[in-house]
Amino acid sequence: MHKRLISIFVAIGMGLSSSAFASEEGFDAYVDKLKVEARGNGISEPIIDAAFAGIKYTARAVKADNNQPEKKLSLEQYITRAVPDWKVKQANRLYQQNKAVLERIGKQYGVQPRFIVALWGIESNFGKIQGNYHVVEALATLAYDGRREALFRKQVMAALEILQNGNIDIDDMKGSWAGAMGQCQFMPTSYLTYAVDGNGDGKADIWNTKADVFASAANYLKLSGWNSEYTWGRSVKLSTSLVDSYEGTETEKGKTLAQWQQLGVMSNSHGALPKADIQAWLIQPDGGDGKSYLIYENYRTLLKWNRSHYFALAVSALADRIQ
Repeated sequence: MHKRLISIFVAIGMGLSSSAFASEEGFDAYVDKLKVEARGNGISEPIIDAAFAGIKYTARAVKADNNQPEKKLSLEQYITRAVPDWKVKQANRLYQQNKAVLERIGKQYGVQPRFIVALWGIESNFGKIQGNYHVVEALATLAYDGRREALFRKQVMAALEILQNGNIDIDDMKGSWAGAMGQCQFMPTSYLTYAVDGNGDGKADIWNTKADVFASAANYLKLSGWNSEYTWGRSVKLSTSLVDSYEGTETEKGKTLAQWQQLGVMSNSHGALPKADIQAWLIQPDGGDGKSYLIYENYRTLLKWNRSHYFALAVSALADRIQ
């Protein structure tokens, strides 16, 4: 009874229907409901048959969802692992190898190429680690698990739409435990919204074509508010302990650099902050005892890609070390 009451409260809070109580039915029965929804969305029977053929509940996807590294590591530990020196060297080498196409795409979309390369490196180790999960199976499992049922159910439907559009074959649709796909690790809805053709062959192939990967990542940032005139932010020191009400990325907590300086925020060298007229926000991902950062709108754009300070700071750290 207690478990069911918890489920009801969660469902009401998320605005979900009774179908959200996935844990109360078997996985096969839940998949049948997904098939019904897919038919209602206009997905063809051959695509439905191919996408759901033989799929099983994948416990390792749920385990991965509940064991993400930022829940276990401090920010400093995470950055050390995510941005080792060998990855910095690779990033610089690959930037030079792909310089012409990166600079063309960077200019076209208004995004500094070093951030495109940094996203590529953090997301998939420059395309080497794209995941080996059957995307529809992983997404259906996470939807069935119920913790974020509405989110993953939506992703299942988007994955089916990608298949129906002929963007990729089901046997090649592999990804992370969360269903993120390709060298830029787009969720299916992100692929449908942001993936673009970067080399003019009429396809948006984020799995195998680097120009498409770069253009799709740049298009995501551009449409999410990126401004190439600025960087992501900077690490700072506080001369006084600012109360918690100052910290956060909410729009109303933004202040100019001059205002932050008046509040005792300094550059790491204890010098003055830049005189640029730009809004910034104070974040302390590990709390008051950890590092402090002033971040700009571009950083908030990175958070739209992945709502994790650990992720956004890893991308920023790698971008800062790309020449």
